Amino acid sequence: MASQTRHRPFGITVLAILVLLSFIIAILGLLQALAILPPLLNPGPRSFNLWAAIIWALMAWVYFWLFQMLWRVDPQGWLFLAVVSVFNLAINFAILLTGGGTFSELAISFILNALILAYIMLPGVRKAFGQP
Repeated sequence: MASQTRHRPFGITVLAILVLLSFIIAILGLLQALAILPPLLNPGPRSFNLWAAIIWALMAWVYFWLFQMLWRVDPQGWLFLAVVSVFNLAINFAILLTGGGTFSELAISFILNALILAYIMLPGVRKAFGQP
């Protein structure tokens, strides 16, 4: 029985590593929401926030799931990553508009999600996932 493996181009490996970096950031956010780690970017009092911890845990799960899909070069992973990146950029922009945070606090998320979104739209990456 021969197993059929799909070739993973270097660009997809880079994309998977960027998603893994997003997973690590989500884990750090989870630990901060649980008041295990102090706030890294915005100094202030440590406080336990269960709602934020649940949201960060869900985001960590989503990023880990996306990493697995990208590693297997699953075309559905490409589409879901595009949706998640746009959603994260929209949420970050809304946080800035409402005054809930500063750009320096959200810079890593902005840059990482913009980089991922721009990268998945490159023709070679789209072709690797079988997108037109």
